[in-house]
Amino acid sequence: MHTPVTIIGAGLGGLTLARVLHVHGIPVTVYEAEASPSARLQGGLLDIHDYNGQLALKAAGLMEEFHSIVLEGRQAMRVLDPDGTVLLDKADDGTGGRPEVQRGELRRILLDSLPEGTVRWGHKAGSIRALGEGRHEVQFDDGSTVVTGLLVGADGAWSRVRPLLSTATPEYTGTSFVETYLFDADTRHPAAAKAVGGGMLMAAAPGREIFAHRETGDTLHTYVSLARPLDWFASIDFTDAAAATARIASEYDGWAPELTALITDADTGPVLRHQYALPTEHRWDRVPGVTLVGDAAHLAPPNGEGANLAMLDGADLGQALAAHPDDIEAALTEYEQVMFPRSSEVVTFEGAEMDGVDTDHGDKLHALIEMITQKDR
Repeated sequence: MHTPVTIIGAGLGGLTLARVLHVHGIPVTVYEAEASPSARLQGGLLDIHDYNGQLALKAAGLMEEFHSIVLEGRQAMRVLDPDGTVLLDKADDGTGGRPEVQRGELRRILLDSLPEGTVRWGHKAGSIRALGEGRHEVQFDDGSTVVTGLLVGADGAWSRVRPLLSTATPEYTGTSFVETYLFDADTRHPAAAKAVGGGMLMAAAPGREIFAHRETGDTLHTYVSLARPLDWFASIDFTDAAAATARIASEYDGWAPELTALITDADTGPVLRHQYALPTEHRWDRVPGVTLVGDAAHLAPPNGEGANLAMLDGADLGQALAAHPDDIEAALTEYEQVMFPRSSEVVTFEGAEMDGVDTDHGDKLHALIEMITQKDR
């Protein structure tokens, strides 16, 4: 294949695609809005699954590097009632298929696997126009442009490439996360550290949930989940960390102190993360010379699968292009025919979020525990 591939976005999906293309000798350039690899923190832990994310890493030839960054013991899981009662305490026995890694470390091994200059930093896509015959021109905010015969949008929820294919836009799911960190937790925050244990903690009540992970360096990373409208969050001044923390914590009045400490004792100010999603059955008709991967294609509420699916999208697209070097449209069609149904499948819970749990009977935690124990049996 002689047509260079242009990827917009240097997230996990775009970088996996770039790596697989590089392995097959296909020229590729990635354009990323961030100024450098270290321009911002890359998020927390990811569980990389043996049925999708790890398959992508195998296609990329990076399994040895992946194993070198796995955090042992982090597949442990604890489920607590809001009053602190332990409902489930599942140890990591080493047999689970979802080892945990830091997102930033995973991105680093992907970046390190690419030739220098593959990623062009500080290039934020502004406008994109079709030139005909599968060619597109991308204009960046700095005024520079690039013309490409194969354009891939790996640019996330608010993709600039998606409008070439679809009129769909993300909609608010009704739930937002508030993110906090506790550092040196075992010595400075022992009660919270004990509650979280060695891996992940979950506690829930109607419209309110707490998820916490033990990361590297004795750090507890917490996501406080609240089902509230956007206007409710807009009434809180998150630039006033103390006031915002107190307001969020008040929603958990009556919860066990070792759980509310994950909010009130945070060593960082609370960071608000609204959750958006595309329609579950998001599709588009084949448009010559362009496609999407990851959240640009199938943004969904947090379910533990987003990063894994993005990486598998990138690997599948790269392999399809390698298999059809003289027929780009055949490769894109093959990729999309696999990606569309996969991305709309209902995800069942195992270790990260609760959105896949059937809660018609009103008891989310016990439904979750039953799902986990059934799988173990």
